[in-house]
Amino acid sequence: MKNTRKDSLKAWLQLQFSDCRQDIKLSLISGDASFRKYYRIEVAGTNYVAVDAPPSHEDSERFINIAQLYSEASIATPSVFFKDIENGFMLLEDFGDQTYFNKLNSLKEEGNFGEINTLYESAIDTVIDIQAKVDGTSLKFYESKLLYEEMELFTNWFCDLFLGLEVDESARKLISKTFAFLTEASVCQKQVPVHRDYHSRNLMVLKEPNYHPHQKPGVIDFQDSLNGPYTYDLVSLLRDAYIRWDINYVSKWVNYYFEEAQQSALISKISRDQFIREFDLMGLQRQLKVMGIFARLSIRDNKAGYLADIPLVMDYFLEIGQKYQELEPFMLWFNDNVVDNVKVKIQRKEMLEL
Repeated sequence: MKNTRKDSLKAWLQLQFSDCRQDIKLSLISGDASFRKYYRIEVAGTNYVAVDAPPSHEDSERFINIAQLYSEASIATPSVFFKDIENGFMLLEDFGDQTYFNKLNSLKEEGNFGEINTLYESAIDTVIDIQAKVDGTSLKFYESKLLYEEMELFTNWFCDLFLGLEVDESARKLISKTFAFLTEASVCQKQVPVHRDYHSRNLMVLKEPNYHPHQKPGVIDFQDSLNGPYTYDLVSLLRDAYIRWDINYVSKWVNYYFEEAQQSALISKISRDQFIREFDLMGLQRQLKVMGIFARLSIRDNKAGYLADIPLVMDYFLEIGQKYQELEPFMLWFNDNVVDNVKVKIQRKEMLEL
């Protein structure tokens, strides 16, 4: 019988708990938008999360190092109990199943917007903690090359491979000019430690000692942290690819961040108008990246479920992009060539899966 990574992970776990005579059972929690897989195990009445992170694709040592940086800054991240860097195995503290995404949707159905507001303020407080308290001296920088390459995922995976668009030379020049503009807008921002995927599915509602909405969230999926634009995590949170809020709520939370960050001296020399512009343009860079990533997940990794989230990401992009005159030529091209094609493509995919 072929030995699988799951078998190897189980054997490794049995060694870590050699004093425990029970057979350890691995229950898949999720495989996220990466090559990692997470399993819940129960040993002697305590739950843990076992991680399978193939070394050919994932950097477990970086995960552990950044977890330490966050922990030292009092950011709630899962403790690492055991590790095998060579094979890509880890045993982590179990934060439970209650993501912000699940909790927020439940509260939304109840109409409990007071508690929703408190949860978002707690999440924003944690953004500020990451920016102000995490020691970024060992973190790499979110350089121009990476920011630009992320947007090329939109061209290569979303336009070329997913939509099958024929992008002529003049359009490619326009796209390149737009990417350069958004890259420059990003690197000119104040640089701080950023999580890089700070949204409702990567924030956990913690149960210990007892849940209350003022409690700061547990933070997961932090291993790609860099020093980058100060608006990056905020726009990831408030223009979340998985959940949408009325613009009045978003404006309230944007203002909450601005006022708190001003008081903490993080952005004391930045005007509100400059802040909003930087927040918006950062969001456009991320939305182009995310459209490309979701297309790649569907095509390369057979994770078609992410296609359902593309319309929301595209809506954000259309709403904000139209505000900026510098982007008018690109937005015209996007409307003429991308929007209708996306609707047709996703509808066709959904029909094939029925």
